[in-house]
Amino acid sequence: DPTQMYIVAFNYVTDSPQVALVVACVFVIVAQLKINVTNAYAGSIAWSNFFSRLTHSHPGRVVWLVFNITIALLLMEIGIYRALEETLGTYSTVAVAWVGALVGDLVINKPLRLSPPGIEFKRAHLYDINPVGFGSMIAGSTLGIVAHAGLFGSHANALAPYIAFCVAFLLAPLIAWYTDGKYYLARTNNRTGQAHSSEQCVVCRHWWEHEDMSACPFYEGLICSLCCTLDSSCRDSCKPHARISTQSLEFCTRFLPARVVRLLHGRAGRFLFSMLMFNGLTAMLFVTLHGEFSFASPEISAATGAVLTQAFFALTIISGVIIWLFVLARESQKVAEEGSQRQNQRLLTEINAHKKTDQALQRAMEKADAANLAKSRYLSGISHELRTPLNTILGYAQLLESDQSIPAKRTESIKIIRRSGEYLTDLIEGLLDVSKIEAGRLDIHRNEVHLRELLDQIVQMFQLQARAKNIEFVFSCDPRLPDYVISDEKRLRQILLNLLSNAIKFTNQGRVDFTICYGGQVAVFKVQDTGEGISSDDLERIFRPFERVQRPGSASVPGTGLGLTITRLLTEIMGGNLTVKSDIGMGSCFTLKMLLTKPNELSASAVTEAPISGYHGIRKNVMVVDDDATHRALLTDILQPLGFHMFEAQDAYHCLDLLKDRNVDLYLLDVALPGMGGWELAELLRERDSQASIIMISAEANPRYPMDDGWTVHDCYLSKPLRVPTLLHNVGQVLQIKWTQDSGATHAKSESSNDPLQSLSDDEVNELIALAEIGYVNGIKEKLETLLENGENRTLRALMLELESFQMKGFIQSLEQLRK
Repeated sequence: DPTQMYIVAFNYVTDSPQVALVVACVFVIVAQLKINVTNAYAGSIAWSNFFSRLTHSHPGRVVWLVFNITIALLLMEIGIYRALEETLGTYSTVAVAWVGALVGDLVINKPLRLSPPGIEFKRAHLYDINPVGFGSMIAGSTLGIVAHAGLFGSHANALAPYIAFCVAFLLAPLIAWYTDGKYYLARTNNRTGQAHSSEQCVVCRHWWEHEDMSACPFYEGLICSLCCTLDSSCRDSCKPHARISTQSLEFCTRFLPARVVRLLHGRAGRFLFSMLMFNGLTAMLFVTLHGEFSFASPEISAATGAVLTQAFFALTIISGVIIWLFVLARESQKVAEEGSQRQNQRLLTEINAHKKTDQALQRAMEKADAANLAKSRYLSGISHELRTPLNTILGYAQLLESDQSIPAKRTESIKIIRRSGEYLTDLIEGLLDVSKIEAGRLDIHRNEVHLRELLDQIVQMFQLQARAKNIEFVFSCDPRLPDYVISDEKRLRQILLNLLSNAIKFTNQGRVDFTICYGGQVAVFKVQDTGEGISSDDLERIFRPFERVQRPGSASVPGTGLGLTITRLLTEIMGGNLTVKSDIGMGSCFTLKMLLTKPNELSASAVTEAPISGYHGIRKNVMVVDDDATHRALLTDILQPLGFHMFEAQDAYHCLDLLKDRNVDLYLLDVALPGMGGWELAELLRERDSQASIIMISAEANPRYPMDDGWTVHDCYLSKPLRVPTLLHNVGQVLQIKWTQDSGATHAKSESSNDPLQSLSDDEVNELIALAEIGYVNGIKEKLETLLENGENRTLRALMLELESFQMKGFIQSLEQLRK
């Protein structure tokens, strides 16, 4: 008895027997607590590893520690001491059989290569049950327990642990040879990596060593051994053939008929298996309890046995009901898990599909961006190439138009050339606007607009279109509307053209009214037609991109579906408001409200509207630097008649050579010069002569000054094609000169522009109709030119435009309208 030994030992320490007894008791209590708690914790590790592997649940080591301590206390309170020897004997037999299986695998299977060379511990790579270890241990334990029970005689009883060890030791290699070692690893580890590198788990997001990680197909990443053990949602998707249910089914299929296999793996089989497991454990407990009374009298032992037997059968009935409910609940849970698993699989499949789609979209977007960039570069290059010759065409057209020596019948042709050039310029600007809109950058300018002239051009254009469709176009303007306003002329023209064009296109009979009211710096434009109208459901659709609203049975109208979209966009950017009211069969009314303020000073375009004959003061020297001779000649033809001394240079070096013996007041520099560029030349000129003025001229729509420090070397930037009034206005500003104008020409032009519309006589109209009916275009043109020699007439100009477009039907309808 160790306690007596401790008391004797402590009696040598103290002379008091009482003190020695107390110290020995404290020592025994502390030692027992330490060793028992340590054993209980070690047992909790075994419990947690076993149950977490089978149930995918880990409540914690503390739970199993309390569980083991509770079992120990219950056994102590029940007083089962006499059965400990029998229990420990049985346990030792099982433990020895387990050790025999391990030794057989390590000593025999490894050298003979019946098992893998390494030892795998990760659950993701293991079968739930390996028949080599589990089967040999069960066989050895069973034979050892039977021998320990005395069924094989007294010698076998004494040698029971050795029998268990030898059976397990010999069966391990035999089973490994029979199964060909395929139950050691459920799947191979094909991962590569450094042995001591750290990797992150996709579930817990913690970092673990390389040896603790496995590739998980369910989570599509690396998972640590702990998360792999506890996770139950994957249902072992990485090794579905290695689950205990699949293994047991394979085992039963090999040795039992198919009908019996279906029965065992059905609801009844699960119920019978659960009943056997639970009642077997209960029977072992009751047998152990009955062993406590084996040393009592036969009567007490028999009575105790009868009571325990009745209790066992009563408990069997109760357990049967509970287990049946458990089996049903487990089936429902399994069905729910399978449904959830299928849904998760669908979601994962959809996520993968979305990832592939996103990757495809990303690649397509990159290709589209590259194509868009190439398109923008192409448009910019086309714009540059078109502006260069257009500058000469439009510039000389403006010069010829202001030449008083040209006959009046040729002046109209020159005006047509100028208007065509301006129209082509607007098309080029439109090409650039496409790139700006796609890039999310749209420039809005605030400049002085000759509103009356703009409206006259628009009205004249749509009057001809209305006459061609045999509908009436009525224009009324508020007399308070100023001649000049502050706005973006190009955007305002685009908005009005889109609204009026739609009204004309969608009106087949009746009239189109274009009304303008003005008050409080706000202009209200109303475009009302008697067309087919728009339903209330489609009022918002018409402003969407590429939307084409068409009523059944109505005629198809050509168009892209972007007109109203761009119109509303421009209106909102310019701070205006666009509304629409429409009824089916009654027409539509678009109302545009726009802030159009009056300029504080006289408009620059108004100042230069009269022909300029020169300027006051001393003569100025102007240097034109351009590699294109026609552009240099154009600028010389514009400025030299006004009194400027002109010098031309074909490049920067030629310009510097010319400056050796002369002073220059103004430099007109092209940006794209061969060799030294225009900006470099401007910097050099600014350093040499800080008082001279510099105007940069380029075919680029926007200046691209290479320096970003805020300091500029030029006074003005002009884009090709040049407009003569704009050029003269900027030249006058940078040189601070005052222009002289031809007042007589201004007065004549004013009187001509203010003359009311002159009506043709009936004889003239009938003659023109007769010529149009036989298609004699040259005769009509000569007749109109003869009429134009008598004075400016907007009606004749409109007829000339229709004739130039060869719209003979519309031409005749316009003449008939005049006769009416």
